[in-house]
Amino acid sequence: MAVWIQAQQLQGDALRQMQALYGQHFPIEVRHYLSQWIESQSWDSIDMDNPQEGTKATQLLEGLIQELQKKADHQVGEDGFLLKIKLGHYATQLQNMYERCPMELVRCIRHILYHEQRLVREATDSPSQVSSPADALSQKHLQINQTFEELRLVTQDTENQLKKLQQTQEFFIIQYQESLRLQAQFTQLSQLSPQERMTREPTLQQKKASLEAWLHREAQTLQQYRVELAEKHQQTLALLRKQQTIILDDELIQWKRRQQLAGNGGPPEGPLDGLQAWCEKLAEIICQNRQQVRRAEHLCQQLPIPGPIEEMLAELNSTITDIISALVTSTFIIEKQPPQVLKTQTKFAATVRLLVGGKLNVHMNPPQVKATIISEQQAKALLKNESTRNESSGDILNNCCVMEYHQATGTLSAHFRNMSLKRIKRSDRRGAESVTEEKFTILFESQFSVGGNELVFQVKTLSLPVVVIVHGSQDNNATATVLWDNAFAEPGRVPFAVPDKVMWSQLCEALNMKFKAEVQSSRGLTKDNLLFLAQKLFNSSINHLEEYNNMPVSWAQFNRENLPGRNYTFWQWFDGVMEVLKKHLKPHWNDGAILGFVNKQQAHDLLINKPDGTFLLRFSDSEIGGITIAWKFDNAERMFWNLMPFTTRDFSIRSLADRLGDLAYLQFVYPERPKEEVFSKYYTPVLAKAVDGYVKPQIKQVVPEFLPTTGDSSSGGTSYMDQSPSPGVGSSSHYNIYPQNHDSVLDAEGEFNLDDSMDVARHVEELLRRPMESQWISHTQS
Repeated sequence: MAVWIQAQQLQGDALRQMQALYGQHFPIEVRHYLSQWIESQSWDSIDMDNPQEGTKATQLLEGLIQELQKKADHQVGEDGFLLKIKLGHYATQLQNMYERCPMELVRCIRHILYHEQRLVREATDSPSQVSSPADALSQKHLQINQTFEELRLVTQDTENQLKKLQQTQEFFIIQYQESLRLQAQFTQLSQLSPQERMTREPTLQQKKASLEAWLHREAQTLQQYRVELAEKHQQTLALLRKQQTIILDDELIQWKRRQQLAGNGGPPEGPLDGLQAWCEKLAEIICQNRQQVRRAEHLCQQLPIPGPIEEMLAELNSTITDIISALVTSTFIIEKQPPQVLKTQTKFAATVRLLVGGKLNVHMNPPQVKATIISEQQAKALLKNESTRNESSGDILNNCCVMEYHQATGTLSAHFRNMSLKRIKRSDRRGAESVTEEKFTILFESQFSVGGNELVFQVKTLSLPVVVIVHGSQDNNATATVLWDNAFAEPGRVPFAVPDKVMWSQLCEALNMKFKAEVQSSRGLTKDNLLFLAQKLFNSSINHLEEYNNMPVSWAQFNRENLPGRNYTFWQWFDGVMEVLKKHLKPHWNDGAILGFVNKQQAHDLLINKPDGTFLLRFSDSEIGGITIAWKFDNAERMFWNLMPFTTRDFSIRSLADRLGDLAYLQFVYPERPKEEVFSKYYTPVLAKAVDGYVKPQIKQVVPEFLPTTGDSSSGGTSYMDQSPSPGVGSSSHYNIYPQNHDSVLDAEGEFNLDDSMDVARHVEELLRRPMESQWISHTQS
């Protein structure tokens, strides 16, 4: 709800306070008729202390005048005549008043909006109700900016009070010197004749008594001014600490949490510019108040007056030091995290940033940042301020970097571009813990001073947990450790504690986030998909997802213990699905052509009432990263058919679309989409005949049981290669048309090797020259 609508509902003293905000400087009628326009402008985005922002202020003034004139021009009829004149008069009045100082208009309206908001909040005894999370966030940020305006005003107030105190004290000192001069004159009276002394002594005595009485009263007044100023500073620092807590312990922590979830595929954490602007405002206000307290101390030293002020100023100094220390150490953050699965001997990067570095002029003597890898135990000791004797858990090359100031953006940061983990030192593992469950962290640390070496800060920050691997085969399990940590870490935890068990509903959210990010698809996991995964994980036949939501899932179930009857864990199977989709099947998943998460019996149940030739694609239960075709073709032998699973290796040779195109008897994608409509756009175009006289051989997918009986194949026609099973499924020795070599096409990392594949192509070309009878080998069901 608009602030002005709520402000009009104020009553009693609150209404009178609201009315008192307006006058010749800004008429209440202007607020009323331009309420929507006024509240839609970015008054808080203007930096009042930056003269270059004057252009924005001028634009706002011009906009206000234009809106007023437009409103006046739209008034018609007898009733609108007077209002038209009135609004035109206000436009001229405001133009003349703020033309030379548009920033004052901005300050005036910010002041009005802040106090209106405060009065409305106090009247409702709760924050204004909002209708969406975005509105709530906007409301929260508005309150932060309003608090900054309040801090600016009270800091200006104490500055004025300090100047008044200084002037009063200076006058007091002058009068005190006058009293000393009178005392000297008294001393000189003894040198005069008795008659002259009697003439002058009463006058001097009267002046002295009067001045001493004034000095006594004024000394009490000065002490009162000092105490009042100190109390004002106490109130300012209390508000400042509260504001800093909101920004550092709420907004900054939320940004770090978003950064952590982004590691699991969540939305980007967003830029730091807004947070930096807030932190710089905090630093500026802290420094202003610190200077005021120091000036107050100097005044007290210049003219000591017995009282509580010395103790109050000492406490204020201590509080300010604590506040600025918390600000500096908390705003030394990692803008770009190092990779959380970190392979040795591999280059990696990271960026560290000091949000208040520019405002505190740290870049005038740029500090150096050092990166060190430490273990989980060392991280715990570090946070407890226990000495780790500068130990590390490995050697990082290129681990030192000087912070650079970027004038255009106002950022102070260190970019580590070429770090490499040369060596890792592992600790003794606990129980069943594997090397891919051991967590490390990169410690970034630096030291610098502000205020001419007056304050020296040692800053440290830890990266998100890092799992170190030495071979690509460990990536799968290391990613599981990172996923679990990122998803279920709690703020303020002891490094790097995570719950051993979470609810299935929580794990669903993490899996869906990771799935969409890895597959790079907006098509996430449906309720049916999640039900299938729950049945797989819990080895259960319960058919209602809601019954699984509050079931606990342990880390061991997730990625330590194998699934029943299998030689792999739940995560390894799920990661295999993401891998094959990401590398080869992403467009088909996005098109909805892959049903995926159904088992063999569910596939048969879905196909039973469909016409022959209807098929679906599902992820294999028996092979990691496998996808199989289930189809209906009712004959004397059987009704349902299941093709041996394809894997990444198969799709590196021939794509899924081309394989489906080869099988003409597969006609409809479940439930009833024509196959050609779904897959034809992905078929590999047939290359033209070579001009040098050679005939290009073709590799085609066949299923022996469905080969047409058209006579002797040697009489001509297309050459075919039957379905070769994937490694590890069935009896591989007699299904291949050539002896299997598990390493001929794929390297140790599971990547397609083009050079080696040329040997396979030559083998296939030689094979296709043989008589067809030798190639048709019987196919067994998977």
